[in-house]
Amino acid sequence: MIIGQYIEDAINWMTANFTGFFDAINTGMSSLISVIESFWLWLPFYLTIGLFAALAWWKAGKSNAILTVAGLLFIYFAGFWDETMQTFALVLASAFIALLFGIPLGIWSAKNETAQKIIRPVLDFMQTMPAFVYLIPAVLFFGLGTVPGAFATIIFAMPPVVRLTSLGIKQVPEEIVEATKAFGATPRQLLLKVQLPLAMPTILAGVNQTMMMALSMVVIASMIGAKGLGEIVLQGISQLRIGLGFESGLAVVLLAIILDRITQNLGKSSKKK
Repeated sequence: MIIGQYIEDAINWMTANFTGFFDAINTGMSSLISVIESFWLWLPFYLTIGLFAALAWWKAGKSNAILTVAGLLFIYFAGFWDETMQTFALVLASAFIALLFGIPLGIWSAKNETAQKIIRPVLDFMQTMPAFVYLIPAVLFFGLGTVPGAFATIIFAMPPVVRLTSLGIKQVPEEIVEATKAFGATPRQLLLKVQLPLAMPTILAGVNQTMMMALSMVVIASMIGAKGLGEIVLQGISQLRIGLGFESGLAVVLLAIILDRITQNLGKSSKKK
């Protein structure tokens, strides 16, 4: 090993010296996921389907609303409703944390050349490293369960929103930026009132990609104890139950399609279809 031993030593040192810090993150993240999960499990399935269908109709049109209803009804009658809500809670919490850190990092990257030179290779590393590798430090820091799955998901899902936020701000026409400055706008006003609104479609594309990448981690996260549809898929694989594996995999696909259709159109006006 050339650098592997150094990485292992660093992770072991962090585990030994920052136990309180990781315990605090574990508690906070676990509480966030539990609150989201409890809400969606408490809400009757027909109200959840209605909410998703209304949102899909409003943002993506009638055809996507029908697809949403059909997909969620399939999930319910297939017996995967609770697992789907657990997966949705994990994806929602992970995506929220990824966006909370990713959007400011994207803004910083767009505004500062030095920051971009540092952040860009880190993002390359985060996106290209096999997702299974993230499970090792996640388990060492947080043990088994939903939180280490969320930790690995956040790392894997954050790069798209950072890249697209930075790209969106950089694509704002220079003449608009110069005109805004000429009228005496402060850097804060320029960012909040000009650059971010004009970059919003690109940023929302990053939000969409972050959601999709978070959802793609559900099966991998289940390998370290994260509950949800991934756990059922893993069960079907380990027990060679083809029907169970196919149905639970189809539920993941349907949830992904529904979230993709809705988040793709967040920045657009309502469509009539």
